[in-house]
Amino acid sequence: MIYKKATLADIPAMQSIVKKEVENGTILFRSDDDVATNIRSYTIALNNSTIVGYAALHIHTKNLAEVRSLVVDENHRGKKIGATLVKELKKEAISLKLKQIFTLTYEKNFFEKLDFTEIPKESLPEQKIWADCIKCKHFPVCNEVSLIIDL
Repeated sequence: MIYKKATLADIPAMQSIVKKEVENGTILFRSDDDVATNIRSYTIALNNSTIVGYAALHIHTKNLAEVRSLVVDENHRGKKIGATLVKELKKEAISLKLKQIFTLTYEKNFFEKLDFTEIPKESLPEQKIWADCIKCKHFPVCNEVSLIIDL
């Protein structure tokens, strides 16, 4: 498995992998243009040159970033790809001198195994709620859990 930064040419494959999760509401829809605008934040997992997963490190402040859009192709789950993607994002965050990473997720146990700790959603930056959450089909009744890790 190879982990590297995504390129614009990767967008169609990325959209294909996330389609089912977007449809069932577990991951927020992002247009091709949204993905392109933020392409530098995405890290992809490649298996024999095929994208099998990806995640984004989205910076909110000089001290705080978010793991978002974490997805692994159904046929490749259970192989630690998601955990490795988060570890890759964590290394990137440390190199950028960030102090914390948070996530909003339905997969609390997954992130707790990676040393994230649950926090109240109210402690998240306001720009997260108004920029992303308001676009979600579950807003304002959301069952996602917010978690954070200190770097």
